[in-house]
Amino acid sequence: QVQLVESGGGLVQPGGSLGLSCAASRNIFSINVMGWYRQAPGKERELAASTTSGGSTNYADSVKGRFTISRDNAKNTVYLQMNRLKPEDTAVYYCYADISFLGRYWGQGTQVTVSS
Repeated sequence: QVQLVESGGGLVQPGGSLGLSCAASRNIFSINVMGWYRQAPGKERELAASTTSGGSTNYADSVKGRFTISRDNAKNTVYLQMNRLKPEDTAVYYCYADISFLGRYWGQGTQVTVSS
């Protein structure tokens, strides 16, 4: 099992930047996939970005070129750097981890609001 704790959400103006962190309670080196989903009010949860233990990354079309996901195995932390933020990026962002034979684990979520 693993506990995930997100941090770094907040209020930012359109065009600004924000960084999210997801700290895991165990070594993430062997965790297959970690990433971020987001859920805007009245909408379904959608994948924003993910990264594999092999270093591959995947992004939603809506965030490509603006968001960057990275992982620091030494710190057991996954990051999401969000640049050129838009009002439509406003959502609760959830960190997740897929672990073989154990399933998917979620963080508690962190609010990101993009507004002037």
